[in-house]
Amino acid sequence: MSGAKNCPETPRQRMIGMMYLVLTAMLALNVSSEILNGFGLVDSSLRNTIASSDVRTQDMYKDFQFMYEKNPAKVKEWLDKATEVQKKSNELDDYIKDFKYQILLISDGKKADKNAINIVNKENIDAAGEYALTRGNGRKLREKIDEYREFLINSAEGNEAKQSMYRTMFETDGRKWETRLFESMPVSAAITILTKYQSDIRTAEAETVQHLKSMTDFEDFRVNKVQAFVVPNSRYIIQGGRYSADIILAATDSTRQYEYYVNGAKIPSGNGNKFGKYEFTASQTGTFKYSGQIRMPGNDGNWRTYPFTEEYTVGKPSATISNEDLNVVYRGIDNKFSISVPGIPSENVRVSVNGGTASKSDDGNYIIRVNQDGEITVVVSALVEGREQVMGSGVFRVKYLPDPRAFLQFSDAGGVPRQIQEGRVSRRQIQAAKLIASYGEDELVKANFTITGFTMQTIVGVVSTNSGELNARQTAMLSDLEGGDFILLKNIQAVGPDGKTRSLNPITVEL
Repeated sequence: MSGAKNCPETPRQRMIGMMYLVLTAMLALNVSSEILNGFGLVDSSLRNTIASSDVRTQDMYKDFQFMYEKNPAKVKEWLDKATEVQKKSNELDDYIKDFKYQILLISDGKKADKNAINIVNKENIDAAGEYALTRGNGRKLREKIDEYREFLINSAEGNEAKQSMYRTMFETDGRKWETRLFESMPVSAAITILTKYQSDIRTAEAETVQHLKSMTDFEDFRVNKVQAFVVPNSRYIIQGGRYSADIILAATDSTRQYEYYVNGAKIPSGNGNKFGKYEFTASQTGTFKYSGQIRMPGNDGNWRTYPFTEEYTVGKPSATISNEDLNVVYRGIDNKFSISVPGIPSENVRVSVNGGTASKSDDGNYIIRVNQDGEITVVVSALVEGREQVMGSGVFRVKYLPDPRAFLQFSDAGGVPRQIQEGRVSRRQIQAAKLIASYGEDELVKANFTITGFTMQTIVGVVSTNSGELNARQTAMLSDLEGGDFILLKNIQAVGPDGKTRSLNPITVEL
């Protein structure tokens, strides 16, 4: 269906309007009363116009009712409005009919014609003024016309041309309006003027009903291309997960220019304006949402807006790499694991440990600590479609940490720390030195060890201590040594974070 068009004024209507203007002008010039008979001709033509408008309008109401029976949900709103227009138009038309009859009762008395067709005292110039002005009914008529005009304007919301037409057709200007129409106005002229308003009412009714009837397909548009689309909820499915997709039939009109917006910004279109093309480079991981709208010109020239929202997930590139022969974890330290599930955001990944604990670190990795010997099992789950699903697991052997090596740590002449297992040292350096246990520069595992005791042997004697630093007796022994004497540090004991005590390598240095 196409949009409504303003009904053009017919030659007959233009002729009637011209006659009305000429006769009114002649009356104003105090032309002979015979001219008043001309108003009867105009009034008759107006009544014929009203009858034609009624036939046309009743046909539209029948069409409206037929449309409603075929599609009530779509048509009801507009049919209800059209019915209200019919009611308001009939009420004002009936009021004017009675208005004319009341004037004739004053001028013609018992001979008054209820249909205001046969007028006895056409030249009477007092009856219209008495009923309209003296009795105050002209003001009431003006108020009813004003109310009807505003009702029509509201009914034609969105159609400025029709609204402007209604303002012009039913324009009034306060008290001057009823004075100009009825003061010293012959009855035949007053009746013709009122009939003209009845004609205007029926014309406006037809225009408004036609407008409302066309509104039933304002949201419709013709299509010349129909395509089937499958829109899945996710293009990545995990074994055991549920696949879901909407299968839709999309229709487009290639003659229309659609506009596409995402987050308020216009985006380019693709494939001949059939769809919007939204592309970007993902720089952050996580789940994100965006919204937008598609704009389409409607049949009335106004834009229609169709909003949408969507979300997407960005994950880090990941791969699972394992060495079955070195599938071990160590007791007492933080074992750092990188765990991910392809296609699942990190916030939806869950890790649990049978035989230990797991916690997530700030860098996105997992820290696993062991609390039993033998083996532990790391279980990885993911939150998929609102439920937790096991994605995989791994068994790891539990081992104690490898034994570290013992080092003598001191600062050289430049204040730079040194670690040695053999070599030459000065008396001052060894007096300030301490024993440490570590994996050295080539360490693969980070762990802190504490020296719990060692024995120092020189040519002077043998003295033990229960820490990693020289005690007073050992320091005193160094004062009796001379250059070239050897110092042996042996029986070195250390305890690691796993609680195991180790015996470490001896250290020999020359003074």
